[in-house]
Amino acid sequence: MRKIEIGQIQKLREKTYAGVMDAKKAIEEACGDENKAIEILRKKGQKIAAKKTSERITREGLVEAYVHNNGKVGAMIILACETDFVAKNEEFKNLSHEIAMQVAAMRPEYISSEDVPSDVVAKEEGIYREQITKDGKPAQMADKIIIGKLNKFYEQVCLLNQPYIKDEDRKINDLIIEATAKLGEKIEVKKMIVFDLLSL
Repeated sequence: MRKIEIGQIQKLREKTYAGVMDAKKAIEEACGDENKAIEILRKKGQKIAAKKTSERITREGLVEAYVHNNGKVGAMIILACETDFVAKNEEFKNLSHEIAMQVAAMRPEYISSEDVPSDVVAKEEGIYREQITKDGKPAQMADKIIIGKLNKFYEQVCLLNQPYIKDEDRKINDLIIEATAKLGEKIEVKKMIVFDLLSL
């Protein structure tokens, strides 16, 4: 059977509402073909975000800033969309505020898992493999364990993968997918930065 990469699963999840196992099964059924996997999920009744927007250009949006009430930590993000109309929408404004607050609270290093340099991922994977060997885990379990540990790693360092601080059953990417579906436009975090007085 074709080996399914964690990146494939994550990419498909970012394009759909599918859960991890649903996305994995769809990729397996589609023999790794992403478009076929999306079609399989669609036929199974999964909600698919309006990813026809994926090739659209986001030139509008908001620069949103959030400062914690102690005045010592803050964050700034650029949340982009396609039109000025959506940028002025209250739901879009609320989303930008929530994401800026998430960035200030959780301080992600990257926006998405695709932004994590390959050498960083390789280093983490090497650490996990060493741990698995030391723990005496069966070799056939290694890949499954590593996928789980990498997912946890991405949840810590990648904004889109992080559980939403107000509802940990949802990821930040879920909020963006929901807003994309409601507003009918591509929405993406372009940039983010954290300001921390204690780090000076």
